[in-house]
Amino acid sequence: MTAPKRFPDRDAIADVRAATDGIEAGGELDEPSRLAGRVMARREMGKLVFLDLVDRSGRIQLMCDTGRTGDVDVHLGDVVGVSGRPAKSRRGEPSLAVDELTILARNRSPLPDTFHGLTDTETRYRRRYLDLLMNQDARELFLLRTKAVSSIRRYLDSEGFVEVETPVLQPRYGGAFAHPFVTRSNELESDLYLRIATELYLKRLIVGGLERVYEIGKDFRNESVSYKHQPEFTMLEWYEAYADFHDTMDRIEEMLERVALDASGTTMTTFRGHSVDLERPWRRLGFVESLEAHELWTRDEAELRAWLTERGVDTQADKDWPQLVDHAFGHFVEPALIEPTIVYGHPVELSPFARVTDEDVAITERFEYFAAGMELGNAYTEINDAEEQQRRFDEQSAHVAGVRGDPDFVEALSYGMPPTGGLGLGIDRLIMLLSGRETIRDVILFPALRASD
Repeated sequence: MTAPKRFPDRDAIADVRAATDGIEAGGELDEPSRLAGRVMARREMGKLVFLDLVDRSGRIQLMCDTGRTGDVDVHLGDVVGVSGRPAKSRRGEPSLAVDELTILARNRSPLPDTFHGLTDTETRYRRRYLDLLMNQDARELFLLRTKAVSSIRRYLDSEGFVEVETPVLQPRYGGAFAHPFVTRSNELESDLYLRIATELYLKRLIVGGLERVYEIGKDFRNESVSYKHQPEFTMLEWYEAYADFHDTMDRIEEMLERVALDASGTTMTTFRGHSVDLERPWRRLGFVESLEAHELWTRDEAELRAWLTERGVDTQADKDWPQLVDHAFGHFVEPALIEPTIVYGHPVELSPFARVTDEDVAITERFEYFAAGMELGNAYTEINDAEEQQRRFDEQSAHVAGVRGDPDFVEALSYGMPPTGGLGLGIDRLIMLLSGRETIRDVILFPALRASD
């Protein structure tokens, strides 16, 4: 017999469980319900067969009296549709007293241990469908991720931002220091790059008059993998005309507080053993002052290298002062930023797209924001002068291999871009923080992995 192609008008298991709240043990309601999901347990007691049915909303017991349903030819992992009445078993378990059961899809592979769930980490990443199938906490994690992203969209939409899409394949890569993935267009007869950031295209839209824009999308960086790095990851970037980095500081605090409440119901979370409260306002700390506190602030390259070497830091890979000072900050300051903290005022050498401060042209209006010792994102008061941007591109090329820059972007700036505040937020890292997961691979449905043997 061919399985049905649809099972319409079904209820959520969570709703049926809620409907049983007022029923006494052994009772059932008159109003019928229809459920569909996967059978994850089977128990038999005479003519009664008990099945555990799971859908996205939860789990419920099915009570199948074979006098009503006939033989229950169901295996673990089968997908079934049932109709019956919400009930309570004699032991008070929320249930559905089944009148009719239909097989919708047969499971033809053995399931992992249905009691303990799927625990092998490698299998969970490589066969995510089994992880979601066997582990309720995995399903809840990715539903939390969806809630957080939806909350971000609601917040930005309500603030007058326009969601847009920019190219993933780009003729030039820009917006950050990173190694790109390179591919080839046969039709265009040219190399293209998977984007490392959406920044330069989004700022073109500010020039074009859209004023407030954002994009949530994939970026790609052909670099190392760690507990907080993947070659493919999700970023939010927004750009707001007529705003600066002070405005952006206030906005990111407000948004993340709201997202935490929407996704988790609280601003409190625990990550890597640290309790963190995302409630506003956050601590604010100057970049220079943070290094001065460790007696590591100097603009002399040789002096800084010597100080770091004395403290046991390997600086062989640091080619110049910008890399050394960034290394010093990442090694000594960042791990201690447990409470949510905004670090502002970075040296101009580290900030190729940020405007300088009025007080000191060697310091920029840039900030990074951290929680539980992890960077969540980065923001600037954007450069909106074409000649200044070209000069920064030229300086950047001196510090990285190959020619950098984007002549088309510089040309766009030459038409005049309003003063603008821009921000990037790592969505994967935010979900790590909200869920307490300690590796980025846990919060990406299909993380990049080495080929298995």
